[in-house]
Amino acid sequence: MQKPIHSKEVTKAAINKLTERGVSIEAIAEIVFEMQFPYHRELKMEDCIDSVKKVLLKREIQHAILVGVELDQLAEKKMLSEPLQSIVETDEGLFGVDETIALGAALGYGSIAVTTFGHLDKNKIGIIHDLDTKRGKGVHTFLDDIVASIAANASSRIAHRLRDKEENISSEDKKKFEDEELIG
Repeated sequence: MQKPIHSKEVTKAAINKLTERGVSIEAIAEIVFEMQFPYHRELKMEDCIDSVKKVLLKREIQHAILVGVELDQLAEKKMLSEPLQSIVETDEGLFGVDETIALGAALGYGSIAVTTFGHLDKNKIGIIHDLDTKRGKGVHTFLDDIVASIAANASSRIAHRLRDKEENISSEDKKKFEDEELIG
């Protein structure tokens, strides 16, 4: 039986795939900043970068990156069977599998992530727009939505953490809440 692949390898592979496709952590963080700054004027870009990095540690996100980029690359090489090849290559409007994978990756971060993903999918902000409009310069049918999911998750993470900060709830306090079994 083959042993499982270590998380570090999967993390590294996912981040490498983003980098190879021209997506930097900073570019995603810029979207996060744009989404959260109106609600938190003290927000710093470093907070957004950190949040994106933390989101990229989640397996669901890593798996979405690996699957999505692989499908985009196979479409670039014309290695998918028809009609899937044409559907992915042209980012067919009624094809929703790309959004489904990205939305699934956003579900772990709650309703803020889900609604933010919808907004980013519709409005194509920052690097998402660049990926979506690169006709003839690579296929990014899956990647633009996955980047939107990462940004949405990082935005939700910041929103929740800033609320905890406003309420002076530390990580230690959260652990105490868990230990106290407030829910019976």
